[in-house]
Amino acid sequence: MNWEVYLKGFQSYLKLEKSLSSNSVDAYLHDVEKLCQFLSVEFPGLQPKQVDLPVLQNFLRWVNELGMSAASQARMISGLKTFYTYLLLENLAESDPTQLLEAPRLARKLPDVLTIEDINSIIDAVDLSRAEGQRNKAMLETLYSCGLRVSELVHLKISNLFLKEKYIKVLGKGDKERLVPIGSVAIRQINLYKDEIRDSLPVMKGFEDILFLNRRGRGLSRVMVFTIIKQLAQKTGLKKHISPHTFRHSFATHLIEGGADLRAIQEMLGHASITTTEIYTHLDRQYLRDAIIQFHPRS
Repeated sequence: MNWEVYLKGFQSYLKLEKSLSSNSVDAYLHDVEKLCQFLSVEFPGLQPKQVDLPVLQNFLRWVNELGMSAASQARMISGLKTFYTYLLLENLAESDPTQLLEAPRLARKLPDVLTIEDINSIIDAVDLSRAEGQRNKAMLETLYSCGLRVSELVHLKISNLFLKEKYIKVLGKGDKERLVPIGSVAIRQINLYKDEIRDSLPVMKGFEDILFLNRRGRGLSRVMVFTIIKQLAQKTGLKKHISPHTFRHSFATHLIEGGADLRAIQEMLGHASITTTEIYTHLDRQYLRDAIIQFHPRS
C-alpha cells in the first residue's frame, strides 16, 4: 500500500468523522505530505507502520534546518499525531511513534488589541458614499459585536439571524453551532444593509441565504475581508498589525476588562477549551498594570 492510499483514507476520516473544515483538512494533509517528502529522500519505501520515533526526530531536524518556525513545527506535530490516531483506529499501524515526540517550546505571543477608539476610527473610516460602504460597516460592527472568526462572518446566514431576540446562530470550527448575543448597533447596521443594499443585488444561485455579498451577488472571500480591514487601517494611520482576528481579540479583551465571566467569553468565542480563552486574562493583567502605572500616585 502506498502513502497516497493512506492520505485518501486520512482525508475521509478528517472530513466525515472529525467534521473539520476544508482549510483544516488541507493543513493536516500538508503535514503528512511533508513527512512523505522527507521519507522519499531519506528512507525510500518506508511505510507508516515502520516509522519510529528516531525517524520522526530526524524529520523534525530536517524541517528545522529548512527554516520552519517553532509554531509551524508544533502544528505539524499535532497533524502527525492525528494521522497516527487515524492509523491506529483503522488497524493500519500497531503503535504510535508520535507519543514521545516533543514539540518545540513556544513563547506565548499576546495578540495585538485595538482600543475602543481604534475600533471607532476604523469603522468611521468606511466610505458610506460607495456601494459597498454600508455592507462593510455592518460587517465590522458584527465582527466586533460578536467576536466572530472571519470564516464565520463570511458564512453567516440570514436564516441564522434572530435580531429581535438579539442573537445570531454561528457555525464554528468542526461545524459546531453556537448562539452569540449581538448588540443594538450591529443590529441596526445589518438591517440598513439588508433593507437598502442587499435587497437590490442580483443574488447568484446558492448564495440566497448568505448575508454579506459582493457586488456580483456571491459570498465574500476571507481574503476580501482582510483586504477591506487593512485598507481602512491604512486610511486611519494605525500602525498596529490588524486583521479580522484583531477584532475578535479586541472583543474578548474588552469584555475581560469590563469584568465579564471567562466561561461566558469561552462560549461566545466558541473555544473548545477554557485554556484557549485564558490568554485574555494575561492581556487583562497587562491592562491592570498599565492602569496602575498611569493612575497610582506612587507608581
